[in-house]
Amino acid sequence: MMSIMAESITRFYGDDLAVDHLDLEVGPGEIHAIVGLNGAGKTTLMRMLMGMVKPDSGRALLNGLDVAAATPATWADVGHMIETPFGYPELTVIENVRAAARLRGVSAGELPSTTTAVIERFELGRWEDRRARALSMGNRQRLGLACALVHRPRLIILDEPSNSLDPAGVVLVRDLMRHEADAGAAVLVSSHHLDELARVAHRVSVIHRGRVIGAIDPDGIDMERNFFELVHGAEVGLRKGGFDA
Repeated sequence: MMSIMAESITRFYGDDLAVDHLDLEVGPGEIHAIVGLNGAGKTTLMRMLMGMVKPDSGRALLNGLDVAAATPATWADVGHMIETPFGYPELTVIENVRAAARLRGVSAGELPSTTTAVIERFELGRWEDRRARALSMGNRQRLGLACALVHRPRLIILDEPSNSLDPAGVVLVRDLMRHEADAGAAVLVSSHHLDELARVAHRVSVIHRGRVIGAIDPDGIDMERNFFELVHGAEVGLRKGGFDA
């Protein structure tokens, strides 16, 4: 079982405060969704949780330990797709999946069955011999997800996973997240599609200007209205002198 936590994590880009003393936790078997306007800090948060970007203050913790101290064995249980889907453009679909599997520690003996299973899971068999650069945007997204999850990780971090997907692909991702969480994986996902998150998330946190400003009940009514009320309230608070004003 795995968990991940942001503990008062902060990140500047020059004078721009991207993430501001943010706290967040995802536990085993949980799908925790984060939503926010463009530039709210969601992707920067995910990059810090993955150790891709170093926080200016605060900590990102993986199973209670700072991500900077995580071992290769620990990272082998993590799968992620942040911003750009993985894929070498000159390699075919099946070659990309094999490469991702090997990079994530799948043994040579398990490689054939693992590759076949994930290509079937993401319905990529029709294109398995096509080079990644020749795929449609939707199938590049499917390939990126296949590569991120080929090793059946126990912690999954997905940034806008339904981008460019057709309705069948959106349902596939939804079912996949639910299946992995039911099997004990911790899942952190960002999306602009509130109605889609309502079908799968256990918790939905709203991020605005780099901070968690509240939560939306995924079983509630009119998530979009609740989202904008939280954002509007945060902006009013800022004009009065701060989030806590």
